[in-house]
Amino acid sequence: VENGAVQELHVERALERGLVGNIYLGKVARVLPGMQSAFIDIGLERAAFLHVADLHAFNGGGKRADDAPQVPIERQVFEGQTLTVQVIKDAIGTKGARITSHISLPGRHLVFMPTVDHIGISRRIEKDGERRRLREIVDRMRPEGTGFIVRMVAESVEAQKLEADIRFLITVWNEIIRQKDKVSAP
Repeated sequence: VENGAVQELHVERALERGLVGNIYLGKVARVLPGMQSAFIDIGLERAAFLHVADLHAFNGGGKRADDAPQVPIERQVFEGQTLTVQVIKDAIGTKGARITSHISLPGRHLVFMPTVDHIGISRRIEKDGERRRLREIVDRMRPEGTGFIVRMVAESVEAQKLEADIRFLITVWNEIIRQKDKVSAP
């Protein structure tokens, strides 16, 4: 909804539930250097598609200067390697799902990004003092090397609620990591 008018309507039926947002432990099935992409088996009918731009820079801690050259995919992944990935686009027709290794976990007031060292504040929060307050709360509690996006609904929310959201999202991520170590891919 924008300015009180419906802009988009998404219908999800129980029989046709989408996969967007799901997190999988996948296995690299094929690396295509010419397309700078890889196909990852995540246990679905078709292998999922991972482009090099959607691949977390594992050796660089997720940080890469904008002008730094992209590391070729064949130097980052290999067939048989396991990766934790998240679906960003459902499979359509003959194409498999599009995935990323940049995981994001949405909460009520925040979005947790365990693979990105960054704090973002919604542009819709315009007051500089409020932006500074929110950044300080999140920066104080976030684990080193991780990131958060502060959603617009966090504006004027008390620190305790934000801290509870942070603790919850970190707990969810730790459970994902714990489960990852117990299962085999895909």
